[in-house]
Amino acid sequence: MMIKNVLKVSAAVLILGLASGCASTDAIEAAQATADAAARDAAAAKSAAEASRASADSAAQAARSAQSTADQALSAATEAQSCCDANRDRMEKMFQKSMSK
Repeated sequence: MMIKNVLKVSAAVLILGLASGCASTDAIEAAQATADAAARDAAAAKSAAEASRASADSAAQAARSAQSTADQALSAATEAQSCCDANRDRMEKMFQKSMSK
């Protein structure tokens, strides 16, 4: 009789052990799936960040090019203004000279 009770208790413990082992395996698989999903999300975020960096680098290069063009335009405008000022001064002198005759 005692042996039957020990066998029944042992069988119950074995069944509970197997059931908890399956639950643990399911929990591990769920955790692994979550980790895999997080790794995929991280890889996608890294890829997006790299694409953003490349876009920002391209925009910075375009801004430098635009600044260079603007600097050249300012230089040309300054030269043109100097020329106009010199012409105005010469014409003013010529006008003053013609008025004094």
